[in-house]
Amino acid sequence: MNQLSAEKKKFLQAGTVIPAHPLALNANRELDEVKQRGLTRYYVAAGVGGVAVGVHTTQFEIREPQYNLLEPVFRLASEEVDAANLDRPFLKIAGICGKTEQALAETDLALKYGYDMGLLSMAALGDYTEDEVIDHVKKIAAKIPVFGFYLQTTIGGRAFSYDFWKNFAEIPNVQAIKVASFNRYQTIDVVRAVCNSSRKDEIALYTGNDDNIVNDLLTPYQFKVNGATVDKRFVGGLLGHWAAWTQKAVELLSEIKAHIATGYPEADKFFTRNIEVTDMNAAIFDPSHQFHGCIAGIHQVLYQQGLLDGIWCLNPEESLSEGQLEEIQRVISDYPELIDDEFVKNLLAGEVIVDAR
Repeated sequence: MNQLSAEKKKFLQAGTVIPAHPLALNANRELDEVKQRGLTRYYVAAGVGGVAVGVHTTQFEIREPQYNLLEPVFRLASEEVDAANLDRPFLKIAGICGKTEQALAETDLALKYGYDMGLLSMAALGDYTEDEVIDHVKKIAAKIPVFGFYLQTTIGGRAFSYDFWKNFAEIPNVQAIKVASFNRYQTIDVVRAVCNSSRKDEIALYTGNDDNIVNDLLTPYQFKVNGATVDKRFVGGLLGHWAAWTQKAVELLSEIKAHIATGYPEADKFFTRNIEVTDMNAAIFDPSHQFHGCIAGIHQVLYQQGLLDGIWCLNPEESLSEGQLEEIQRVISDYPELIDDEFVKNLLAGEVIVDAR
């Protein structure tokens, strides 16, 4: 069983920014290796604590035989992280998908390229009982530390019970859970289940709730467990939203941590910031069209900054929705303090030195 080092486990539990890594394509919808590597370097330079590769933002189609891109994207990101020679913890997280046989094969591929954790999608397990899903997770966790993933039902996720998450939390090599249910009730289910588990102090909670990022990070959850009060927080985020404007996301998480540590002296500011970030997310994630343009929306921001050459997706049907470009331009204009255009400009000009510390 592969396990996280003590240093990386402590780092994960302290909380960090983990963007979901996009896929860089050329006009022929083929992998652009130069831009793909450049994206990884951008995230490292922005100060993130890890990248998640082979996930929804990377486009699930990379697994289809006609593309066969899962191994290349795993390899390229891993090579760029290693080449940065960072003197600080950095988490390489591999998206693991499919039913058990496929998920085990993807786990082996992730381990081949030195990934620390597997972000485990359970979207393909709709015909499994909850007990069968738990058995599936145990098999993956026997090979690699697991980052759990509660995906919203709107885009193919499945609702799970409180008891499921309590059993999930008891699996020894589950080290973190990303909650992306976009649902307060389901979010509370996960946090309460972890608090009531024997591993409450071993599991880090990360927000994937793009509609509530800042408030998730600000909120102290408290539950009574056997007569005692147990506290739990979301310590960081693993987000497609943080694949764009990433350097500002790193600043934001640092500001939130400082705000909490000093007793919430600027609460109004951060409650307002939650609305601003959610407004920005709506522009790129396209909820008004059932998230149809969410990947293209991320690409549009990266394209305008020069990090991508276009917004192409493997599926030609995936593009911006009607009015989405105008919405992206609106939020860029309305929230300049959350835009990292100047940082990216300097990075592409060779004026940003990656801090290896």
